[in-house]
Amino acid sequence: MRTEVAELGQECWEELARGRGSLAVVPGSFDPVTLGHVDVIERAAALFGSVIVGVADNAAKRPLLDVATRLELVAGCVADLAGVRVARLDGLLAEFCRAVGATAIVKGLRGGHDWGHEAPMALVNRELTGVETVLLVAAPDWAHVSSSIVKDVARHGGDVGSYVSPDVAAALARAFGRASARVGVGWRGALD
Repeated sequence: MRTEVAELGQECWEELARGRGSLAVVPGSFDPVTLGHVDVIERAAALFGSVIVGVADNAAKRPLLDVATRLELVAGCVADLAGVRVARLDGLLAEFCRAVGATAIVKGLRGGHDWGHEAPMALVNRELTGVETVLLVAAPDWAHVSSSIVKDVARHGGDVGSYVSPDVAAALARAFGRASARVGVGWRGALD
């Protein structure tokens, strides 16, 4: 794992040496990845030359989707974003950032509750590695969307197509034992 992470960091830095900016990590459990997450990742890619989306197994959470599925779903959602890569994030975020040579951590904020959670983590990550955290305020279209809400809607058979990609909606349907997901609005249309 350490070798893979170091190689990923090297690939990013080779791109950066060609004039693409700096390297940021967008961490999260992404259980599931939502269009709000994709928006933050896209905005991070515009601010930084290279982005690694770190898909974590958060010990404090009980994931619905296994980490391999989450990695695959995130990769599918960001496949068309230049300079964005996806990797499994094991252990401390600070250590992951050090291993890949990240200069920033990017997180999305939906409201005050997120600030209360993210600010202490940002301070600890800076103390551990010197890496700063950039907090992006959620776009108004996504400020109310969370993975927990999406899972709750999907659990009860609701249409999650306005909040996730079709692949994510299908993965949620399978996780909840349904043959298919109810999907209304096209997910790419929702991002435009």
